[in-house]
Amino acid sequence: MEDTILLLVVGVAVAGVFGQWLGWKLKLPAIIPLLAIGALAGPVAGIIRPSVALGEVMRPAIGMAVAIIVFEGGLNLNLRELRSAGSGVLRLVAVALPLNWVFGTLAAHFVAGMSWPVSVLVGAILVVTGPTVIMPLLRQAKLEPRSASFLKWEAIVNDPIGATVTLLVLSFLTLSTTMSTGDAVLHLAWRTLVGGGIAAALGLVVPFGIRTLFRRDLAPEYLKTPILLAGALGVYAAGEAVQPETGLIGATLFGVVLANIDVTGLQELRRFKEALTVFLVSGLFILLTANIDRQTVLMLSWPIAATTLAILFVARPLAIALAMIGAKVSWRERLLVGWIGPRGVVAAAIAGVAGERLAKAGYPDAQLVLPLIFAVIASTVVLHGLSLAPIARRLGLASGGRSGLLIVGASSFTVALGEALREAGVPVLVVDRSALALKAARLAGLQTMRIEVLSVLGEETIDLRDYEHLLAATPDDAYNALVCTRFASELGRERVYQIAPDESSGRHAASREWRGKIAVDADMVHLRLSDLMQGGAAFVVEPVPADADAGQPGWPVAVVSAGGGFTLVSPDDESESMPGDLVVRLYQPALISTPVATRRRFGLPKKRALA
Repeated sequence: MEDTILLLVVGVAVAGVFGQWLGWKLKLPAIIPLLAIGALAGPVAGIIRPSVALGEVMRPAIGMAVAIIVFEGGLNLNLRELRSAGSGVLRLVAVALPLNWVFGTLAAHFVAGMSWPVSVLVGAILVVTGPTVIMPLLRQAKLEPRSASFLKWEAIVNDPIGATVTLLVLSFLTLSTTMSTGDAVLHLAWRTLVGGGIAAALGLVVPFGIRTLFRRDLAPEYLKTPILLAGALGVYAAGEAVQPETGLIGATLFGVVLANIDVTGLQELRRFKEALTVFLVSGLFILLTANIDRQTVLMLSWPIAATTLAILFVARPLAIALAMIGAKVSWRERLLVGWIGPRGVVAAAIAGVAGERLAKAGYPDAQLVLPLIFAVIASTVVLHGLSLAPIARRLGLASGGRSGLLIVGASSFTVALGEALREAGVPVLVVDRSALALKAARLAGLQTMRIEVLSVLGEETIDLRDYEHLLAATPDDAYNALVCTRFASELGRERVYQIAPDESSGRHAASREWRGKIAVDADMVHLRLSDLMQGGAAFVVEPVPADADAGQPGWPVAVVSAGGGFTLVSPDDESESMPGDLVVRLYQPALISTPVATRRRFGLPKKRALA
């Protein structure tokens, strides 16, 4: 028995990570390969049946995993976002949620033919959109901040509310078979009030206690992340002990409060919890999908397919349209939010429990709950996952997909580089704290921003949708390394670069773990680049030579591929370029004339050299 559980857990973990990698490699939402893996391992091939192998452990384990997921979602909610999206978010929670419940109930009853009690339960389950699917999709689609806020807040706030409402409906339906309606309502109201109240109170109060603990150095550094995770699980368990699913409210509030009260040590938790959440989401999707038996799959029918279509194309769009009447939300935002509403882990977990408990309570059509919910989950994950990015771009609510460069530090070198990259079609943003330093960049027509990138304002203001690479090029080597370390978690360690520090090699050099990749060359320190530019050096954009092995004068700085992507040249790795690509090369004054003539023959825009 122990060997079976070990093989199941390890197998699901490995398969989950593989599914995430496969989604990244194929540029698909990771949930799609995860669902496929779970379906193949469970109902198709019959290799595993998690509920049989794990037994009584499965439900509380899933509950704790979901609590960590919603806690992680709460950490992503910045209350400052409500200044621009507040009214829309409020309507999505207070108005659209009950409307989605009503329309989902009507679809389940009149289209699928379910009884009213079971239809009400199905409608409650379907209000949960879920951050487990929305958050990866938002990162992939690069939505503009306001539209992303609508979808993010709706998913994270609706998750615990929808789960609680569903469990209340389920408990009422099961209790009403053994007691009167009035007694069932009073019983649930009291337990929900107590459980939800305890969880909410702890979710609001405990973060302030943890902040005091950390500020007074009453906890060692290595214990801060474990304390935060233990606090989230403790708040969740306190609510669960009184009424199931009310603990999710506390876990979500715990994350939201932590994210908005400036708790030291939270950055380490953010990095850890992101990896942990990816691990948990991967495993949960495979476990829940694999737990569906073949008999449930055989219950899929035309009425269930029609109900799924009604949920996707009628119920949610209509609910969003009605909820947004009179709101300061554009028609493009309404259209996008009305279409995008994928269901995730919470809906899947609740559906399995609800269908089984209702069937035992004597509701014959309860067996249709699980196939219907999973039909909606699979349909929304595939359709919404594949369509979000192109629809958002078509509506003008997402970036154009170009791979741009964020330059930190304005100088003659970075301004000239920015001009060259702009001519090659690469978006460039130059950021500096000095208005005087940015003057040359503004005169050159580059996009600029006067801000400290490491400040809270910088985190809120800088939009990274169009900028997948970063170059830290200030005279301060330590500051450059700090900027690269800060943005490595968002952009990827392979996409953050810095000008070579004075000590770029040897025992005194900064560890690769605490700096960016070296740009241009290891001896191209800030002082040497400044001297070159003052001496008349300039950048030239030219095609990659047919003979790639031929020695070329000057220094290659960036390569722009024919497909629009680009990369900076670094001695830390080998840059690959193909004929047809463009190379941005830095030439000394005496070598500029020949490359310029060559470039002109290929019809590239005329390059203006900066001294």
